[in-house]
Amino acid sequence: MTECLFCRIISGEIPSKQVYADDLSYAFLDVEPWQEGHTLVVPRRHVDHALVDAHVLADVAPALLAVSNLLRDRLGATGFNILTNVGPDSGQAVFHAHVHVLPRHADAPGISNMRGLIHRDLDEVHAVLMGPGGSGRA
Repeated sequence: MTECLFCRIISGEIPSKQVYADDLSYAFLDVEPWQEGHTLVVPRRHVDHALVDAHVLADVAPALLAVSNLLRDRLGATGFNILTNVGPDSGQAVFHAHVHVLPRHADAPGISNMRGLIHRDLDEVHAVLMGPGGSGRA
C-alpha cells in the first residue's frame, strides 16, 4: 500500500469526486476549494512534481482542456487560473504532481480576487458538473 494521498485516490482506496479520467490522468474536486469547482488534475503515474520530466504536463493536457470545458459549460466559468506548485518552497503540500484548475467569473476576475476557502457542499458541485446522466458531458 502506498502512502501517497493522490495515488490512493487514483486507486479508489480513498473516495473522491471524480470529474474526468483517462489512461494518463485523473481529475477530482479539491476537498479544500478556493473557488466553486476547484479541480485537481493529476497524472496517474506517481511523480513528485510537474517538472520531473517533459511528459508530465503533456500527460495531463487533455484532462486540463476537458475539465476547463466542463467548468465553463456547467458552472459558467469565463476564465481560469491553471497552476502547479513545484517543491516545498512554492507551497506544494502533496508530493504527487498536480495542476489546480480554478474557474473564474466576471464578477471576481483575477487571482487576487480569491477570498479563501469556500464551503459549498462538494456533492452539490459534483452533481452540477456531472449533469443528469452523470457523465460530465454536456
